[in-house]
Amino acid sequence: MSDVNPKRLGDLITLKRGYDLPEKDRIDGEFPVISSSGISGYHNDFKVEGEGVITGRYGTLGKMYFVDGKYWPHNTALYVKDFKGNDPKYIYYLLSCIGRIRTSDKSAVPGVNRNELHEMAVPAIEDKQSQIAVRNLLWAIEEKIDLNNKINAELEAMAKLIYDYWFVQFDFPDANGKPYKSSGGKMVFNEELKREIPEGWTNKKLSQIANITMGQSPSGSSLNEEGLGTVFYQGSTDFGWLFPTTRKYTTEPNRMAKKRDILLSVRAPVGDMNIANSDCCIGRGLAALNSKSGSDGFLFYVMKYFKQIFDRRNSEGTTFGSITKNDLHSLTLAYPSSALLRKYDDIVTNYNNMIFERSLENRELIKLRDWLLPMLMNGQITIQES
Repeated sequence: MSDVNPKRLGDLITLKRGYDLPEKDRIDGEFPVISSSGISGYHNDFKVEGEGVITGRYGTLGKMYFVDGKYWPHNTALYVKDFKGNDPKYIYYLLSCIGRIRTSDKSAVPGVNRNELHEMAVPAIEDKQSQIAVRNLLWAIEEKIDLNNKINAELEAMAKLIYDYWFVQFDFPDANGKPYKSSGGKMVFNEELKREIPEGWTNKKLSQIANITMGQSPSGSSLNEEGLGTVFYQGSTDFGWLFPTTRKYTTEPNRMAKKRDILLSVRAPVGDMNIANSDCCIGRGLAALNSKSGSDGFLFYVMKYFKQIFDRRNSEGTTFGSITKNDLHSLTLAYPSSALLRKYDDIVTNYNNMIFERSLENRELIKLRDWLLPMLMNGQITIQES
């Protein structure tokens, strides 16, 4: 693999400001509009075609976005107009870790002014084949992460679909294997729920089926980022796809969640969820829930269902800025027979275990990618050419 040498960024690429596109001029189409926060919509026209690298142009150098095809770089972003013969995905990774790679003293990341960025000195692999070897390794990790996420999304969608059929539409399998309500199963009006539910079912409050712990933030002086004490999550800003990202710790933990508890956001956006992958302290923005009967799979999708209700009310103008302990405890649902609950849990537990395992694998892959990225860019690690 070729050596890594300091280069002026402007000798590697040319950055250009994106193009104006007022909302009133947007026409729905197939071409993504890439702004400082990624895809912000679609338009019926494009400005750039081919592999592209885009980032925000305000404040500091932001997150990088890679696109392959026709797109419209928004005026809130900078995009690479000319890769000057360098591999686009290699450039994407180089720019992604500018804040973490070893550069010259004069090359601290400036505000996002393209002329200043062009003057930055960055370590560069000049040999194109070596660039491709680096990006192939990193891209393979990204693709595995993406595949795991897609499988997880499919598994979650299947579990949610079964929940909707069985516990919302009441078309669970009857004694003959047919959908209960659609096949004429007996329904009884429930005064508490103000709706008909299957005969033999009852209504229960969330506090009857779940252990609920409302978060309480520890003192600010106890918080640290050095790993001292107990993992602490303040709210949904710490949430990832399934597991929260650990940023802070506390030496004075008070309200705790257990490993595998549901972490529920009780402040806007109310209803967002993650799963605790270790025992942790939770702040005022969160509640922790686990099933009193061990039916955590059922409970997870109960909360997904309530999230749909919160979202619908928000869209209708009834904004939920937060949900109180009393609000949460009093949420009411139609509760099934124990036999049906066990049947659902048998199915969903398998799905959830697969989701959990792939999510844990992704955490390790992300750690590996984030460790490799600056090391490869600096030349501290090289890829052996075969």
